[in-house]
Amino acid sequence: MIDEVLTPDSARFWPIDSYEVGKSQPSFDKQYVRDYLESIKWNKQPPCPELPPEIAQATTARYLEAYELMTGESL
Repeated sequence: MIDEVLTPDSARFWPIDSYEVGKSQPSFDKQYVRDYLESIKWNKQPPCPELPPEIAQATTARYLEAYELMTGESL
């Protein structure tokens, strides 16, 4: 529950310029991290792998972009 209460529900927002009916949409949520962890075949057992800086930065960029698109303001 904590994950749902304290994070924006940004998974329901997609960039309109890349939206395609019937296809998986690029999202503004932590799916990017999930996709990375799947790509390295993490077995989902502790300890979790450390995220490379580029994955952390790209995830941050997605959340900032979602914020800016929804509010029209920069952080």
